[in-house]
Amino acid sequence: MAKYIYEHQNWTKFTWQDKSINVIFGKVRLMQGKIIGQMNTLGFSAKEEATLTALTLDVVKSSEIEGELLNYDQVRSSIARRLGINTAGLVPSNRHIEGVVEMMLDATQRYTSTLTEDRLFGWHAALFPTGFSGPYKIETGKYRTDEMQVVSGAMGKEKVHYKAVKPELVKAEMDKFLDWFNNNNSLDLVLKAAIAHFWFIIIHPFDDGNGRIGRAITDMLLARAENSGERFYSMSSQILIERKQYYEVLQKVQHSTGDITEWIEWFLHCLKNAIFATENTTQKIMHKAEFWKLHEQTLINERQRLVLNKLFDDFEGKLQTSKWAKITKTSTDTALRDIKDLIGKGILQQTNEGGRNANYELTSFKNKV
Repeated sequence: MAKYIYEHQNWTKFTWQDKSINVIFGKVRLMQGKIIGQMNTLGFSAKEEATLTALTLDVVKSSEIEGELLNYDQVRSSIARRLGINTAGLVPSNRHIEGVVEMMLDATQRYTSTLTEDRLFGWHAALFPTGFSGPYKIETGKYRTDEMQVVSGAMGKEKVHYKAVKPELVKAEMDKFLDWFNNNNSLDLVLKAAIAHFWFIIIHPFDDGNGRIGRAITDMLLARAENSGERFYSMSSQILIERKQYYEVLQKVQHSTGDITEWIEWFLHCLKNAIFATENTTQKIMHKAEFWKLHEQTLINERQRLVLNKLFDDFEGKLQTSKWAKITKTSTDTALRDIKDLIGKGILQQTNEGGRNANYELTSFKNKV
């Protein structure tokens, strides 16, 4: 079987082909600048909302990559509370969610702080507050002391995808990694994010949670690259979409003799796609911000505000009186009054579809701004 990259001498002297990555690297840097510029044209609350959405997705999707489904509203509420963002309908969240959020916010909001062993141990302990991963007791808040293999398949037919660095070498390897992380200032920070992700995953220093901590480290360096704790795109969301290729490229490059061009190339393409996906979300946020600017002086009650915000965000299906009543927890009579009031103000209109139940939609307001 081919040697693992860490079995070569001086394995962390990574190399890559500049020619292969230059075009995509330039494109990513350009897109980063563009998205930050777009966001800076938004008002304060719209920008806050964009950050809240990106951070929520990052936490939820990073856990989903590991097969763990977190409640989106609980995660969103936990982040909003910690960042002091005023948002309607906050819900309490459990201890586990609080821990995952704590780690992500520590990485992205304190992105200029030194990354130390203790800080990583704190993140790890926050991820596993009970000391268990599922039904299994694990070593928390310290490096692993056992062999580590990444396997899949049924018992007895397991397939070994990766055998990590020996436990007795983990501390020395991590010391070297942290020294490079904190003291190497010659690299562009986006490239550094790509290398840090790969390097950390190869060491696999913990019993569990290596993927999530690796992605938090990536986010920390991307925040440094943009010199801002405001996050507008989610790398973890994109990794989840491209999960198959993510594992394929990691598996391939883990046997490299030091050239990690293929990994860096994949990482940059994934980052480009993450930023591109955000441009669509940004358009929605800007659209919503324009609407509320236009209606600053319009009398709109809390029920109406709630449903209008939903129509801009993630409304599923068609808006009918019964749905309005359900969302706002009122009678259908009150719902119809609210709707008719908004039709009178030129905000809602009835759709052209026939049928027993009338459907309503937002009127186009672009031309009025």
